[in-house]
Order: sequence, then structure tokens, then C-alpha cells
Amino acid sequence: MRKKSASRSKIDYYNRKDRSRRWFLIVCEGEKTEPNYFRSFPVDTKVIKLDIKGEGKSTKSLVEKAIELKTNAEFDEKDRFWCVFDRDKNHKNPNDSQNFNSAITLARNNGIDVAYSNDAFELWYLLHFHFYNTGISRQDYQNMLTKLLRHEYKKNSETIYEELKSKQHDAIQHAKRLLIEYERPNPESDNPSTTVHLLVEELNSFIPD
Repeated sequence: MRKKSASRSKIDYYNRKDRSRRWFLIVCEGEKTEPNYFRSFPVDTKVIKLDIKGEGKSTKSLVEKAIELKTNAEFDEKDRFWCVFDRDKNHKNPNDSQNFNSAITLARNNGIDVAYSNDAFELWYLLHFHFYNTGISRQDYQNMLTKLLRHEYKKNSETIYEELKSKQHDAIQHAKRLLIEYERPNPESDNPSTTVHLLVEELNSFIPD
């Protein structure tokens, strides 16, 4: 079923002249780190229209933005919608823990999948090299990646996809293994954990052989 909105003229992300293509919307917390990575996937643009937004928002506000973008544009059931965000702790907010899980629930209730990372997106990069099942500080993520990459890791790298591509299969297996380790999964407290591999696997399905 196709939804229509009177405000569609304000948001025209999908060229409906080509109805054979899927609209693949990825709304990211980071403005450059995650968008740069996902834009590097060599997907078949004849099959999907990869639309990546770096919003600079977090958790619930990011999900609300994704819902807005989805609602204010025409879409088909075959189109795909994702949010990408981290477990950004806010010790000044007593509802901090609840907000993270609530954001995931809000997204899924609105037909949006979530690629979350606890604690940071860089966990996904580290899993390309080794399996990690102990919490890592954000500063340590960067230091460890600098050592493993053998050059300074920069968050806004435009080459990280190519640098890690040969190890991607290992990263997917490590991410799956990590999730299995939690008997009662709780994204907010499961540090480290990530579901970025789910989005990666889906994007890979649109890469020509």
C-alpha cells in the first residue's frame, strides 16, 4: 500500500518515475562518520536509491526524524528504512536508560529497523579485527583503531569501508556471536553490542556480483 501526503512536494527523496527501484533510507546519528561509511557500499543504483541522512540527532529525536521523513514522502512496501545510532549516555537524565530502548521500540513500531551500537559505532570497525566482549571506552576505541589500522583513525574517514572490506565477513560473525552471549538481551545495558551487521548484510544483498 502506498501512502500519500499533501506535504510530499516539500520532501522529494524518491523519484517515483522509476517505480522499479527501492527507496533505501538510512538516517544516521552522526553527520559524517556513519554516512561516509554507508555511502561507500557499491550497491546497484538501478535496484535501490540509497538515501543517507546525517542528522546530528540522537536516539528518540533521530527516530522521530526518520518517521517524519518516511511519513512525508510516498513509499511502497518494498522500500526500506533504517536508523543508525549509539548508546550515548546522559547521566544528567534519569530516564537515560529507558530512552535508548524506547527509541528502538518506537522505530520498530513504525516500520523502521535499527542499527544500534553500544557504546559507539567504532565497535563495528573493531570487530573486523578481533572479537571483543568487554566494555570499551570511546577514547580506547580510537586508540585501538589507530593501532590496528597502522595509521591515525579519523572519525570522518571516507576510506574506512575499503580499508576494512576484506575483513567484513569476520566482523559480521563477531557481531552475531556477541549478541548471542547475552542470555536476556537488553540493548541499553549490553556493552559491547551492535546490530550494524544487520544493515550491512542487507546492503550487501544489493551489491552486484
